[in-house]
Amino acid sequence: MLAYFIGVVLFALCIGASLALHEAGHLLSAKAFGMKVRRYFIGFGPRIWSFRRGETEYGLKAIPIGGFCDIAGMTTLDEVDPQDEPRAMWRQKTWKRTVVMATGPFTHFLLGFVVLYVMAVTFGLPNVAEKPVLSQVSSCVHDATTTEQLADQTCGSGETGPAQAAGLRPGDEVLSVAGVSTPTWTAMVDEIQRAEGPTPFVVRRGDETLRLTVDVPRVDRPVTNANGKTEVAQVGVAGVSATGSFDYTAWSAVGGTASFAGDLFSQTFQKLVEFPQRIPAVINAIFGGERDPETPVSVVGASRIGGEAVEAGLWQLFLLLLAALNFFMGVFNLLPLLPLDGGHIAVVWYEHVRNWLRDRRGKAAAAPVDYTKLSGITMVLVLVGGAVLLLTVTADIVNPIRITQ
Repeated sequence: MLAYFIGVVLFALCIGASLALHEAGHLLSAKAFGMKVRRYFIGFGPRIWSFRRGETEYGLKAIPIGGFCDIAGMTTLDEVDPQDEPRAMWRQKTWKRTVVMATGPFTHFLLGFVVLYVMAVTFGLPNVAEKPVLSQVSSCVHDATTTEQLADQTCGSGETGPAQAAGLRPGDEVLSVAGVSTPTWTAMVDEIQRAEGPTPFVVRRGDETLRLTVDVPRVDRPVTNANGKTEVAQVGVAGVSATGSFDYTAWSAVGGTASFAGDLFSQTFQKLVEFPQRIPAVINAIFGGERDPETPVSVVGASRIGGEAVEAGLWQLFLLLLAALNFFMGVFNLLPLLPLDGGHIAVVWYEHVRNWLRDRRGKAAAAPVDYTKLSGITMVLVLVGGAVLLLTVTADIVNPIRITQ
């Protein structure tokens, strides 16, 4: 129980640090461009402690989650001292304002990459894409009709498994079986189970592409039929095991992390697109329905999963969840909706394109966007976001997603 509590607190603090560093990204870039940063605080609520250095007040507030960076003149609605008018953010060049707003989300991407790199050089990166990479090549294959028999595949002296006899080795990636592409481990297994006798395999070994022939035998195995019931059937097997994670050196982890981060970024974007259609499942879970592990989670839910990961000793899962959450926060903050950073960037570029078009027609630049006209839309988005947050927090309390081992 203590390990679970430590895990929950540690994960929550990591999220809080991520949000605080997000605001630090705005702070550093704004100062680099000569804008005036009036306040930088970690947390929200009542002030606990603060100090002033130069023109900026730094401090800590009672609720240590997130923070804020107060840049003078972020919009035209912001009151700015007359002497600070030239340094007001809304008066700066388009590219400078874009960089200042983008450095917050970029910080999440950088943190996510660092977390994945640490995971790569310590625990390895999980094979989440189900790449058909071999971890073991068995010396034999036998009939097995129960879980116990599957677990006990003891080989006799002189036996040779079909994949081993064909020359497959641990680390090989199976590209195709019987001429059918196998992008995932599941696809590979499906093709092998349909095969019988000499079957062509195409594998990647380092920089080489090899064509091998595996004499696939048919053996008894428990399989799930179309009705979802388990039955014993004759299927083809090759005698190979899947790679659960990939190990890296400090140098090779750079490329491995970049590739993994790209895949994770793509998955994050896809899940964000699917986000609205998963909300009904969250509501159903609140009222007693089974909680779909693919439904959105709040900071509460993510912290609970982090606690369970620490309790179970699954630090790889803890780090992966932390990295994924940072990528999500980065992508989410870049959405072109106010009051998100992406919304401010969209306004900045709307002004830039509008004034460029006016200049082409010989007209003077128009006034900056009046944010009061956008307040209604902003308020609706804030209310919708608050409602979604309330739903996910409630679901994470009454019917949380739990780790299954």
